[in-house]
Amino acid sequence: MNDANAIEVAAGVPTSALNLIDLSSSDVQRSVSLLKQACLDSGFFYVINHGISQDLMEEVFVQSRRFFGLPLSEKMKLLRNEKHRGYTPLFDQVLDPANQINGDYKEGYYIGVEVPEDDPGAQKPHFGPNLWPSEEILPRWRQTMEKFHSQALNVAKVVSRIIALALDLEAEFFDKPEILGEPIATLRLLHYEGLVSDPSKGIYGAGAHSDFGFITLLATEDVPGLQICKNKDAKPQTWEYVLPLRGAFIVNLGDMLERWSNCIFRSTLHRVVGNGQERYSIACFLEPNHDCLIECLPTCMSEENHPKFPPVQCQTYLSQRYADTHADLNVYRREGA
Repeated sequence: MNDANAIEVAAGVPTSALNLIDLSSSDVQRSVSLLKQACLDSGFFYVINHGISQDLMEEVFVQSRRFFGLPLSEKMKLLRNEKHRGYTPLFDQVLDPANQINGDYKEGYYIGVEVPEDDPGAQKPHFGPNLWPSEEILPRWRQTMEKFHSQALNVAKVVSRIIALALDLEAEFFDKPEILGEPIATLRLLHYEGLVSDPSKGIYGAGAHSDFGFITLLATEDVPGLQICKNKDAKPQTWEYVLPLRGAFIVNLGDMLERWSNCIFRSTLHRVVGNGQERYSIACFLEPNHDCLIECLPTCMSEENHPKFPPVQCQTYLSQRYADTHADLNVYRREGA
């Protein structure tokens, strides 16, 4: 990245005009058309009227604040485990190592599909029991998160059906048991401290990256910070703000869908730039089953357009991407010794 350009852009970053998909609309063809245009252009769009009440959306933010407001010693008792469940401290993730000096100025909390320890499924890399704060410290916290996790998963599946139609597939293509029968669905609470980012010094709320998986739903409050770069190969790169929209999800495509679609649909570079205000967001990641094979979709290849990527198993791909961007857990063990 050209740092001089990054400073200039930060001073007057333009706003990206994203398509808005109304999930309550009966005009399916219009929704498909708007989504397809968004996926070809930026890989980002809004969804509204998704069925999750505003009360629940706001309650999740209230509960998120309560957790991140705990003393660090309490939060560290719930430090993430090998299954990526639990608390991630400041700098735990480095999304853009070429440009970041410390790592992301954010803390987070991973919540996945609840699978009991004695269930055979708990042996899979991204399944297992969640880590939960005690009911005494944070009453109703678990109930709120489980309810939101379940409803957000349903919204993501509705979006996946529109994506299927936009790729000239049957609407239920991704609903097949071997694809989203037992999905890896992860909720991640995020808290950005009131820091002013400085790209010239490698300081970001979250470094530039594209998401790893299938699709991401992001709920935000009214503090801006998310920026996208539609052309990651441009020199210099141009960044645009994605503004918060009350009650809506910002949806973006992940690298897995870009592979699946043979690069027809875009997984777009994005980052979080802090402006001095505290910022909370909630990311909902939808990935296929562990053993789902990600290979070029039949509607995305032709004699002139051969598959660009070899097939890869979902769990193999995700595990590598997590390992590449998160700190080794032994770092915390050594610090605690």
